[in-house]
Amino acid sequence: MHGPAPDNTHPFNGEPHTVFLKNVITRPNIEVGDYTYYHDDTHAAEFENRNVRYHFDFVGDKLRIGRFCALASGTTFIMNGANHALTGFSTYPFNIFGNGWEEGFNPATIFDHLRGDTLVQHDVWFGTNSVVMPGVTICSGAIIGAHAVVASDIPPFAIAVGNPARVIKMRFDERTIDRLLDIAWWDWPIEKISRNLSAIRASDIETLETAAMEPANMLDATAQAG
Repeated sequence: MHGPAPDNTHPFNGEPHTVFLKNVITRPNIEVGDYTYYHDDTHAAEFENRNVRYHFDFVGDKLRIGRFCALASGTTFIMNGANHALTGFSTYPFNIFGNGWEEGFNPATIFDHLRGDTLVQHDVWFGTNSVVMPGVTICSGAIIGAHAVVASDIPPFAIAVGNPARVIKMRFDERTIDRLLDIAWWDWPIEKISRNLSAIRASDIETLETAAMEPANMLDATAQAG
């Protein structure tokens, strides 16, 4: 058994409240890895329109979310298109209303200050109504608390809460985190992940390190035998 098919839009017994997110994404400027899911009782399949805000093609930024992330209801990404010019006395976006107000507007007052792509790595858990601001990187294994507002980068396996979000605890010691990042189980083929679920769930890092060193031909032979 290798778990649900990653191309199954509704992997939770067909219930519409949970989607494997990549299967409901249509925008080329959003990338989502396998098995990452979003839960929402009423609007799960509308994630890219309701939860990724101010994401305009002409800005050019991307939202990238890795594999095995869990997004609770209301998880929202604010993209760079939300920015206003900060170089003058007013932040009001006169230019977008046209009718002569666009004349003399210098796009550099906005575009020179954008923060780039938003990146979520792998196995990140987002609490209810968490918000991620533009250009943030959230590293693998992190936990984002409910209603947190993430305005700066979050390191691997950190727990961040509050507004603005602050790291309150590391999930493991530094040596264990380094070992987990070297293992990078989320990058394994799903057959290998499935065979090692007990170790992943039980924090058995020695078993995972042994599995990580298995040669590819051994994995292929095991899969064929299964």
